[in-house]
Amino acid sequence: MSTIPIITIEGPTAVGKSTLALDLAEAMNSEIISADSRQVYRFLNIGTAKPTPAETARIPHHLIDIVNPDQQYTAGQFCRDAAAHISRLDARGIIPIVAGGTGFYIKSLLEGLASIPPIAPEIREELRNVARLQGEEALRKRLLEADPASARRINSGDIQKMLRALEVYESTGKTITQHWQEQKDSPPYAPFKILFTADRAELYSRINARMDAMIEMGLLKEIDNLLQQYQMDDPGMITVGYREFYPYFRGEKPLASCLEMAKQNSRNYAKRQLTWYRKQFFDLTITNKTVIFSELVEQIDCRINKGD
Repeated sequence: MSTIPIITIEGPTAVGKSTLALDLAEAMNSEIISADSRQVYRFLNIGTAKPTPAETARIPHHLIDIVNPDQQYTAGQFCRDAAAHISRLDARGIIPIVAGGTGFYIKSLLEGLASIPPIAPEIREELRNVARLQGEEALRKRLLEADPASARRINSGDIQKMLRALEVYESTGKTITQHWQEQKDSPPYAPFKILFTADRAELYSRINARMDAMIEMGLLKEIDNLLQQYQMDDPGMITVGYREFYPYFRGEKPLASCLEMAKQNSRNYAKRQLTWYRKQFFDLTITNKTVIFSELVEQIDCRINKGD
């Protein structure tokens, strides 16, 4: 079976993946497929660091602004949507660049994802009611009984992943891990995988500065507008960088406290990403201090266009 060449750019939040992907796409006459589980949501613009209109005019971006904040978007949907774009780009002779910080999305795309039947609406609604009325601890207790491996793997505060694991178990009688283990086929891609990272202290500094800049850019107004239309526990609304400010809008905490919590949770998210990436294989690891762009383009050209 012939394989489709693609480039992936992964790395922690705020490291500069978007800029690197833009420059690389321009140099290679390529297009970008976003692998960011938060940028899929419409109206979440500032807090997810979406590409600007000028950047999307410069290079076409795909899988951004495709669902509303009250809709769920899964890794399975991402794999189907990304595969469709990859096929279209490959047919035009374009090598796609898949870029983003949702490592599980890219891993699923490259290695395959188990086919899970559609979740019954009544199961999804019942579990969301548990989350809404009884809270995270009730969800985690239920998950520990049904799927201990997922309960241990899923981080505190990640309600959406808890719900997904429970939905799969309640609908199929199998854990989500069992479904993954039964997956046999891998998609036909030949990836050149790039990890773009930074020293942790520098990364944390960049995260803090970016969050301050987001406030200056109007993040609070963006959140206020969203709260006029959507619930705080909707799938898109539980995003880091948004949910921390809800106590401010409810009059429960001062803005400074919420801002500090948003920075802390963003740093914690970056830490989890770094842990994830240490366990993955990459063809090339670079930092913003070591990357020499001309050499990067040449290396990719040798690998993808001329073979190993």
